Amino acid sequence: MINLVWFLMVAIGVVVGAVNGNIVAVTEAAFNSAKTAVDISIGLIGIMALWLGIMKIAEEAGLVKALARALRGIMRPLFPEVPEDHPAMGAMIMNLAANMLGLGNAATPLGLKAMQELQKLNPTEDTATNAMVMFLAINTSSVTLIPASVIAIRAAAGSVNSAEIIGPTLIATTASTIVAVIAVKCLQKLPAFQMNIKNNHTKNG
Repeated sequence: MINLVWFLMVAIGVVVGAVNGNIVAVTEAAFNSAKTAVDISIGLIGIMALWLGIMKIAEEAGLVKALARALRGIMRPLFPEVPEDHPAMGAMIMNLAANMLGLGNAATPLGLKAMQELQKLNPTEDTATNAMVMFLAINTSSVTLIPASVIAIRAAAGSVNSAEIIGPTLIATTASTIVAVIAVKCLQKLPAFQMNIKNNHTKNG
C-alpha cells in the first residue's frame, strides 16, 4: 500500500509538471533531493555510530535493567490484567526502558516478545486485550530521554547544538504518553468496546 502511495505521488508530480511545462524543474528537484538524501545519510553514519555505542555501553553497564526496575512500580496500575510474574510484564518493561534510552534496535524484538506473551493471556485470537492496546499506545507515544536519531539528523544537517532537542522531546513525548494512557483508559470503558469483547467471548465460548 505504501509503495502504491509513493508511486501515485511521483506519477502525479511528473504529470502536473509536464502539463504546466515545468518538467525540467521536476527533474532537477528529483536529482537535488536524491543528492541531499545521500549527503544526510552519510553524515548520519558518524553520529549514529557514536550514540549507538554510548547506548550499548549503557546497556552493558546495566542502565537499561536499572530503568526497568524503576518502571516496575508504575506498570501494575497500567496493566492490572497482567500477572506481575508473567513473562509479558518483563518484556514490556524492558521494551519501554530500551525505548526511553533510544535503543530502538533492542526495543523492537522486546516489543514483539511482549505482544506474543500478551497474546497467551488473550481469551480471543482476533481481538486485542486492554493490556495489548495499552502497551501499543505507550510504545507508540514512548517517553524518550535521549532521542538519538533526531540528534543525529540535526547534527548531519549542520545544527550548532544538536542535543538541545532533548528537553523539548522529553516534554513532548511525556505529554503524548499521558494523552495515550488517558485515551486508552477512557475508550476501554465505553460500552461499544466492552460489548465487542463480550460478543467475542460468547462466540468463542
